[in-house]
Amino acid sequence: MGLFDKLKAGLQKTRAAVSEQVESIIKTFTPLDENFFDDLEEALIMADLGAVTAMNITEELRTRAKEKKLRDGEELKEEFYQIVCEILTRKSSELTLNTKPSVVLVIGVNGVGKTTSIGKLAHVFKSQGKKVLLAAGDTFRAAAADQLGIWAERAGVDLIRHGEGADPAAVVFDAMNAAKARGCDIVLCDTAGRLHNKQNLMNELQKISRVIDRELPGADVETLLVLDATTGQNAVSQAKEFTKAAGVSGIVLTKLDGTAKGGIVVSIADTMDIPVKFIGVGEQMDDLMPFDAESFAKALF
Repeated sequence: MGLFDKLKAGLQKTRAAVSEQVESIIKTFTPLDENFFDDLEEALIMADLGAVTAMNITEELRTRAKEKKLRDGEELKEEFYQIVCEILTRKSSELTLNTKPSVVLVIGVNGVGKTTSIGKLAHVFKSQGKKVLLAAGDTFRAAAADQLGIWAERAGVDLIRHGEGADPAAVVFDAMNAAKARGCDIVLCDTAGRLHNKQNLMNELQKISRVIDRELPGADVETLLVLDATTGQNAVSQAKEFTKAAGVSGIVLTKLDGTAKGGIVVSIADTMDIPVKFIGVGEQMDDLMPFDAESFAKALF
């Protein structure tokens, strides 16, 4: 199965929630009156695009329909597709990892698929010919390092770990120095999904960032937040909280294949200044793929 076919299959439930709803409303209303736009906005909210994004899209569609004198349902659907594409392409989804080594700091609450995503990211980077090192920085969760070790084996990459309860910054310190000594291209750092309170989480992430800055001055650092698509708008709330605690540079959205709530991709791109950089559409090692806005929009419609 090709990448686009895999993406299309993974978005099947979301496509039913978004595209089919839009198409149904377009067929129902002629001419395009206020009832049409009200129903469209409601359908987009129900498809987990969120109230703000639903309103923004509806208003923009209303404006374009008036300016371009759109009357045909297919024309309107094409305009809707273009609006979604424009929202998704506001920020580049490309990673900036040009230094050797570069660092990818992976954050997110427990249960969203953070450790699994790290293993799959390691596979992505290794398949690009990169030498990858994993750092087991989540020392607070029982067996987190063991789980990461299993993924390191699957991906065929090295792992730096300490004992349970160790200082995460110390693990990252050792990983930075090991990366320099071994000539690694990318260091992927796991972090704690939850500490006692938000201030502790913020302090821990800031401490890790200081270690990276000190040991690898000038290195490219991407901070990727892993979110579970099945939680819908709760994922957007998590993104807002983590953005306050850490300088999030991109989103990894997991479990898109198991939900009709994939519309939150559009919601995140519209309401937050953070690009989606990877999406997960299955359980296999190669089911985490770099986000491509145009392909996503095509698969959605």
